Amino acid sequence: MNSTKILKYYFLLFFAVCFYSTIQAETKDQLTKVTLRTIGHEFLLQLNDSTSRVLPIEKIGDRYAIKFERDFTFESDFLFFAVFKVLEELNIKDSYVVEVEQCDTAFVLHSFIADLANNKETIACKLRKMPPSCYVFYFTVIENEAESMPIVTNDVVVKEQEETAINWPFIVLLVVLIFGASYFLVRKKQSISKKHLISIGQFQFDPKGMKLNLKAQSIELSGKETDLLQLLYTNMHKTLEREHILNVIWGDDGDYVGRTLDVFISKLHKKLEADSSIKIVNVIGVGYRFVIE
Repeated sequence: MNSTKILKYYFLLFFAVCFYSTIQAETKDQLTKVTLRTIGHEFLLQLNDSTSRVLPIEKIGDRYAIKFERDFTFESDFLFFAVFKVLEELNIKDSYVVEVEQCDTAFVLHSFIADLANNKETIACKLRKMPPSCYVFYFTVIENEAESMPIVTNDVVVKEQEETAINWPFIVLLVVLIFGASYFLVRKKQSISKKHLISIGQFQFDPKGMKLNLKAQSIELSGKETDLLQLLYTNMHKTLEREHILNVIWGDDGDYVGRTLDVFISKLHKKLEADSSIKIVNVIGVGYRFVIE
């Protein structure tokens, strides 16, 4: 496995993690909007208004805006009770900074923090009545990392995730990344270790290890057998003269007699006999020719 393929693999995994993170962020954003739309609907019910629409939730900077299609007047605790009722029903663990502004101004007329973990009985400016006007409710999410958010569909809680829920998709990606990297490192190591192997018919010839591998079988070779087989293989289908072979393999050490070459050829032939396509042909009076049919 070359480095280019490894880089492509890491790029794909990086893209997958980024894509997953993006999907997670978008999902969280959509769930927040559904929750706030539910709060807007509950607030209208507090005003005995079951016909007016809650306009699409907008995210402006780091705040979400709840807007309505008509002007109204309300007491501040109506909004407070609507927010906490929805948070309790949906078991929302995140906290919200809630701010009330008039549509044509940027002044905060009323604000409070909505958090189920804190005392929800305390509210500033309780029973304060707001004049008839166009209002926008802004919500800033303060995420509680230790908790999870419920899954909401069409303003109804379908399923609440366990507080200790495991982020399985991310773990799967992490495991794939680790095993993928390990796999390619092993493959690269194997590739490096196999670079010196030579395929001869059905055999894998290992000159460094001085052996022939055939499936699960390993056949040991002596140093001279290894040199002789390598010489014959590199001159495949060529007739090599006896004197040339003796000079290359034994040189000037004089460690051979007249039939030494024939003995080693016979040993190689026996070790290669498992593959009948490999022949060491004796060219009488000349030398030997290595053939793979």
